[in-house]
Amino acid sequence: MSSLSVSLIVFACLFGGALLGIFLRTVVPERHLDADSKSSVNLMMGVISTMSALVLGLLVASAASSYFAQKDEVTQVSAKFILLDRLLAHYGPEARPTREMLRLKVAAVIDQMWPQERASNSTVAPNTGAEVLFDEIQQLAPQNDVQRSIKSEALSLALDVGKTRWLMFEQGSLPIPIVFLVVVVFWFTIVFASHGLHAPRNPTVIIALFLCALSVAGAVLMILELYKPFEGLIQISSAPMRSALAQLGK
Repeated sequence: MSSLSVSLIVFACLFGGALLGIFLRTVVPERHLDADSKSSVNLMMGVISTMSALVLGLLVASAASSYFAQKDEVTQVSAKFILLDRLLAHYGPEARPTREMLRLKVAAVIDQMWPQERASNSTVAPNTGAEVLFDEIQQLAPQNDVQRSIKSEALSLALDVGKTRWLMFEQGSLPIPIVFLVVVVFWFTIVFASHGLHAPRNPTVIIALFLCALSVAGAVLMILELYKPFEGLIQISSAPMRSALAQLGK
């Protein structure tokens, strides 16, 4: 199910709860809606509202942390690609085939992570490019101490790139905390139903409830999108990787 579909379901639950509360106001006995009852209900709903806001905030913070972590990793990998290419350039003409392979692998990574048409359930799966590149560098035969030092640094960089790509793959496959999300939506539905029960029936109140439900659904949409940084509405930019590709081979 897409993030937009889930957020629409959340909106329907919240606004539906508010409308249910407004409807119940017409059938609940008046003595249940007096000032004392309203005060007691508002006190309990305040507790639920606080818990809901805290948990929703934690979900947003967790999703944003995951998103920005992968964004930083894309930038780091891009910089390492450039540095690896420069190291190989200083190694000498013997490393030119390896540099060409590096350029092809970076182009393949870009096509894989930011394709023109992407399946909705795809992930950033690493291929064997890093291993092949590592093997290619390993086969270089240094003739002096400078080349041996460059080869060692290049192998270390290639290994770091492979580690980071696998880390991005594992982060991209992290499950979204659905249970937390369901519980929070349930709490918010109770709060909206309570407000609908005690709020006066007029267009201003209904519009306010509509906008509040829309805002919470928007927060849920943002959470779901941030957990999918390479697809959907909030994507990590491919600019760092494409900039690195443009520098390779120079």
